[in-house]
Amino acid sequence: MVSLGAADAALMGLLGLLIGSFLNVVIHRLPKMMELQWERECAAMHASPGASEAATEEPPDFNLMTPRSRCPHCGHAIGWVENIPLVSYAVLRGRCRACSAPISLRYPAVELVTGLLFAWCGWQWGLTWEALAWAGFSAALVALTCIDWDTTLLPDDITLPLLWAGLCSSALNWTGVALGDAVWGAVGGYLSLWLVYWAFKLATGKEGMGYGDFKLFAGLGAWFGWQGLIPIILMASVIGAVIGIAIKLRGELREGGYLPFGPFLALGGLTAMVFGPQAILRTVGL
Repeated sequence: MVSLGAADAALMGLLGLLIGSFLNVVIHRLPKMMELQWERECAAMHASPGASEAATEEPPDFNLMTPRSRCPHCGHAIGWVENIPLVSYAVLRGRCRACSAPISLRYPAVELVTGLLFAWCGWQWGLTWEALAWAGFSAALVALTCIDWDTTLLPDDITLPLLWAGLCSSALNWTGVALGDAVWGAVGGYLSLWLVYWAFKLATGKEGMGYGDFKLFAGLGAWFGWQGLIPIILMASVIGAVIGIAIKLRGELREGGYLPFGPFLALGGLTAMVFGPQAILRTVGL
């Protein structure tokens, strides 16, 4: 007989697989949408008063819904039967149905990770608003991790809703964090990295991180309260050091020898969600 917790986890896991499939679209398209918006703004700023309508013509719609997803190699439009989370990748053996070009393993990986995180939320909180809130938190961090790793961008379209969702969830008692602690968590998260940024810049003349990192840490502070900031930054630093050393040993550091910090902050936040901030402190002996 299947327990209620297992059934809730299974249902949430199925929802997570579907959301994970959508996150693949967000991860690929949102940075491109941002670039197109910047290009439009630059073109508008530099357009001469007598510019023709053809020169200022809007490009075709490109957003999270249109155009349909296509194979980047042959342009084959991906049908619904080729877009079933995990199943389609397995049936197609990781290759395009039309041209047999390889499909990145990241697509099913994002679906699987999101599904597992949603299943954990269902197991932990059942089919409740709390579970949905933390599932949304997980989905946002999965998307931010991949986007920042690819582009070193942490879009405001995700970080700011994450922050406000944390404050609203606290006010609705969905996170177990008092609203005052959530507010000070957001303030402390932003200011702490802002101060580190300026200290590093004044000392070296270089920028060690971006403003998106401040906003992401503020969002994590809103979800866990000010008490969660130290455990999360500790875990992010440990994960970043381990991954950074591994990449350096393999000689795969990108040009400039840097790694974006956002993915490690996100992984620190997910670790805090699963194990709890206090468990992180106990692990490191604090």
